[in-house]
Amino acid sequence: MKLSDIMAAAGLSFYAQVALVLFLIVFVAIAIRTFLPSRSRELDEAARLPLEDGPVLRPSLQER
Repeated sequence: MKLSDIMAAAGLSFYAQVALVLFLIVFVAIAIRTFLPSRSRELDEAARLPLEDGPVLRPSLQER
């Protein structure tokens, strides 16, 4: 008897569907959180990090 036969007989396909739905919910939540307009400044700062050689100056510190 193969492992796939045992898993098919156990009737665990419901858990795969639940896992897929949970994955989609988490993915959509992360996508919404990422594209919120209130987070654009934070994301712009994070996007500039790999391009800067010196110390990281946040725009809020540069304005002072």
